[in-house]
Amino acid sequence: MVKKLLTRYLKRRKLLGKNALQQRYLVIDLELTGLDAKQHEIVSLAWVIIDNQCIKMSESQHLINKDVKSLEQSPVFHGISDDAIAKGQSLNSILTQLSRHFSDCILVFHNAMLDWGFLKIALKNANITIRPKLIIDTLHIEQKRLLHHSTEIKQDDLTLNACRTRYELPSYHCHHALTDAQATAELLLAQCHQISRGKELKVAELM
Repeated sequence: MVKKLLTRYLKRRKLLGKNALQQRYLVIDLELTGLDAKQHEIVSLAWVIIDNQCIKMSESQHLINKDVKSLEQSPVFHGISDDAIAKGQSLNSILTQLSRHFSDCILVFHNAMLDWGFLKIALKNANITIRPKLIIDTLHIEQKRLLHHSTEIKQDDLTLNACRTRYELPSYHCHHALTDAQATAELLLAQCHQISRGKELKVAELM
């Protein structure tokens, strides 16, 4: 156990020292029936790959969970109907496909506390024990940047759209997992270039 923890620590430390712009990232977004990971469900899951600063939309996925028990009021936000749910895949199948990327990608979320909170429970229930190499949160990156510049942070200043606006990125229709994953991927690259300003950027600087 100690040897395993030490190996994991050394791998993480080595990764943190690498050039952030040369890494492979798995940008993930979820649509949910609510915000409580203990009682609400994952409706759909999407991911986009960034490889060496290139967003690989050809490798993206958007999968709907056919195991959802109750959509409640969530279709108002994400527009996914019972018919779409019926044509979806099992959550275990979706998580198996997702976890295949964990060994060679750094995970990225906008609000990792929410989405990774749901995924951790779902992965545990599916008996999938593969751990991600590292998790980066574009919301956390933006929060650090604003605090560093002594900017007062208001309630909606850290939404995905508000963060993108500060980098003059176009406004997307949100609440679709794949669109939001792409939007988060673009935000991460914009943040990286803003922080680095042409100099080498270490992965540790995004934590």
